[in-house]
Amino acid sequence: MVLVEGLEIDWLGHDAFRVRASGKTICFDPFRLKGNQPKADLVFISHDHFDHCSVEDIAKVKGPNTVIVAPENCTEKLEGVTPVIPGDDIDLDGIRVQAVHAYNVNKFRSPGEPFHPKGFGVGYIVAIAGKRLYHGGDTDAIPEMKEFKKIDVALIPVSGTYVMTPEEAVRAAELLKPKIAIPMHYGSIVGSEKDARDFEKRYSGKTVVLKPVQ
Repeated sequence: MVLVEGLEIDWLGHDAFRVRASGKTICFDPFRLKGNQPKADLVFISHDHFDHCSVEDIAKVKGPNTVIVAPENCTEKLEGVTPVIPGDDIDLDGIRVQAVHAYNVNKFRSPGEPFHPKGFGVGYIVAIAGKRLYHGGDTDAIPEMKEFKKIDVALIPVSGTYVMTPEEAVRAAELLKPKIAIPMHYGSIVGSEKDARDFEKRYSGKTVVLKPVQ
């Protein structure tokens, strides 16, 4: 666990994080989790790709009262989901949550077919303990980011291929203007710590490169 802007943050590898604050445990995109895991009060899923909407891993952090928030394309895999689309702004037991756009602008599986089309997935801005935490999901640097205001901690993908390269992630961070940027989306499906360090070196703002914790 690393204390970042007053939030207890564990990087669980890839896009998966556990955040503790105000007596709540939040998980983002749990994937390839090992052993017994603490139960989460809230689980946020960015989109339905297997490395983000993993039914097996969600089950490891799901308790009897866990609230799962996800785009509608995850509802075929998961039961009892609170569905969201970009632009939604909801209150979950005093935790304010905004679903925001997350999509590709230049990463394509075939000509004209992005890996993550606009409207397919979401990122999240979660307001907890007086802080605003942004989890980008799988995204490129998109113009909507300049509208995401007062971000304290930004979790930003950096591996390239399906998401931003380190250089593109710097552009995203410059749009977001977080107090602290944490690189993610590497070391599992694609990318390595080198991408995180490249982002850290290029970005003029404050960064924290986390070690994966299980």
